[in-house]
Amino acid sequence: MNYFFYFCRKIVKYIPRIDNTLYIYIMETTLVLLKPSCVQRQLIGEIVHRFERRGLQISGMKMMQLDNDILRQHYAHLVDRPFFPLLAASMKASPVVAMAITGVEAVAVVRAMTGFTNGRKADPGTIRGDYAMSNQQNIVHASDSVENAAIELRRFFRPEEIFEYRCATMDYLYSPDEY
Repeated sequence: MNYFFYFCRKIVKYIPRIDNTLYIYIMETTLVLLKPSCVQRQLIGEIVHRFERRGLQISGMKMMQLDNDILRQHYAHLVDRPFFPLLAASMKASPVVAMAITGVEAVAVVRAMTGFTNGRKADPGTIRGDYAMSNQQNIVHASDSVENAAIELRRFFRPEEIFEYRCATMDYLYSPDEY
């Protein structure tokens, strides 16, 4: 198992249930990109604040300018679509903020927080529902699975740029049997 997959999904507790089965709490790390639509609208602090207030931990963060090579890798499934040049141009309009975010079941938690891809269809209270009106200029990218989080984290971060540490707030975010 490669380092990034291990880092993205680390089993932290096996909790026995009454019916003799085990519940597994899994600490995960996922990728979030704050897109140019977030950066240009000066929403970085508000979005980071929402993740932290939810109880997620920022394990890595950096600002970077995306180029065609990384965009072709990241959006490989869309490269042949007619809208790809417009997508690439919008992702190069300004730097992005790449974040590695950690928490119990972080991939699903972050996806729920970001909301539906099209901001017009995203529920109020989600990041896109509160800040986006577009399918493309939708503020944030979030990994859609643990497997893709591993690939995407490797694409945007070197191993030494992601930090594993225990937040002082852990005891107030989770029950002791959850992490």
